[in-house]
Amino acid sequence: MSYRTDTFRIAMAGPADLSGLVSLIDSGELDARHIVAILAKTEGNGGVNDFTREYTCATIAQTLAKHLGVTPEEMEHRIAIVVSGGTEGILSPHATIFARVPADGTAAADTSGGRKRLAIGIAATRDFLPHEIGRAAQIEATADAVKAAMLNAGISGADDVHWVQVKCPLLTAERVRAARRDGREPVTESAYKSMAYSRGASALGVALALGEITAPVADDAVLLDWSLSSGVASASAGIELLNNIVIVLGNSEEASGENIISHAVMHDAIDGAAVLQAMRHATGCSEAAKLADTSRIVNVLAKADPSPDGMLRGWRHIMLDDTDISATRHARAAVGGVIAGITGCPAIFVSGGAEHQGPPGGGPVAVILRI
Repeated sequence: MSYRTDTFRIAMAGPADLSGLVSLIDSGELDARHIVAILAKTEGNGGVNDFTREYTCATIAQTLAKHLGVTPEEMEHRIAIVVSGGTEGILSPHATIFARVPADGTAAADTSGGRKRLAIGIAATRDFLPHEIGRAAQIEATADAVKAAMLNAGISGADDVHWVQVKCPLLTAERVRAARRDGREPVTESAYKSMAYSRGASALGVALALGEITAPVADDAVLLDWSLSSGVASASAGIELLNNIVIVLGNSEEASGENIISHAVMHDAIDGAAVLQAMRHATGCSEAAKLADTSRIVNVLAKADPSPDGMLRGWRHIMLDDTDISATRHARAAVGGVIAGITGCPAIFVSGGAEHQGPPGGGPVAVILRI
């Protein structure tokens, strides 16, 4: 297997605006047959009732189905579509398209110069029963899907994995009732709280697959044992699915092209040094002049979460106490501002809710660069 990973970042004027994607296809710059994944940020609230996610997913499936002559349902199983709601503060709605273009071994060697290049793999779990969400079944199934996605990407080792994006389900009142009709008690009856459980279990599945933690992981470790975490996991929960969709991004000798990815871990919401660290790892240099050249950044991917103790470097924050705006929305805006100030672009993928994704109050950050 040998391929080139092409990436495109397009602006979105609204949750259904895919004019940038259509323009790429119509111009011949992007072959729709090669698209394997799309990450989108929409201006919804990121909560249980954020239907911009489902709206955007459906629009992507319908748009690409027309170009490929398949049904929207077939399209949803063909590519990995992950939509994260919430573009608070200066975050700009956008989508990043990943395409795998087949290439022979000679082409791969010529373009990579012997260095590993951006690789992408996708996989999906089975649908989860309501009582499995947030528990060991979700952890174990996610771990299996991560391993499958690594194989799909041609990534042989965990050290070459720099970002694992997971889209996971949540519990609704109807799903809670269904579990109880079957004599099963769900992990929580709160739809909003179930998002955290689902994200946390998914992140632990990533950590398990990559050897960041060891098996077995008990059900009650989710949202309780904060010593368990992944430095590359990014999980986003939504009402629009019942299973986990997994996208693994890393570097591989199987991949060619001009893109590379690197990551670091933000230890709190204002840890801009971690962003610079990821940039240094990707560029392979520490020269300020080269780091200042942000024109080669394809996108930055980050997790955001408020510090659970209500403090930030010795100062009190109010994100957890604000009843007007949820804490995750505060965190997305804050982290987005920090990263945009460094990269000079507000179209960055910042996802809220970082349970078991980096340390409490922090989260992983990855930079995709054109070499």
